[in-house]
Amino acid sequence: QVQLVESGGGLVQAGGSLRLSCAASGRTFSSYAMGWFRQASGKEREFVAVIRWSASSTYYADSVKGRFTISRDNAKNTVYLQMNSLKPEDTAVYYCAADRGWTGRYYIDYEYDYWGQGTQVTVSS
Repeated sequence: QVQLVESGGGLVQAGGSLRLSCAASGRTFSSYAMGWFRQASGKEREFVAVIRWSASSTYYADSVKGRFTISRDNAKNTVYLQMNSLKPEDTAVYYCAADRGWTGRYYIDYEYDYWGQGTQVTVSS
């Protein structure tokens, strides 16, 4: 069992930056692919970014590519999402998720086995 706890959300002006963190419990954290998803009010949850267990591979949604960076520290059981040049359309609840197996369908939420409770990010114009 893996428990995920996100932090770092908040209110920021457009063009600003935030760094989200996701702390994971469990000794097998380093073997999981870790992803970030987001869900804006009234919209479906969407993929943001993912990082494989070795951190050798990362993938991003086109909407955040070049602005967001995902990273992980396996020694600290933590995954990060650095968000720069934030836009009002980035406003959403951001969720951290863990995937025990890698099928390549990292952009699909039901591929993930564990989820955090979410952290709100609000970008004002």
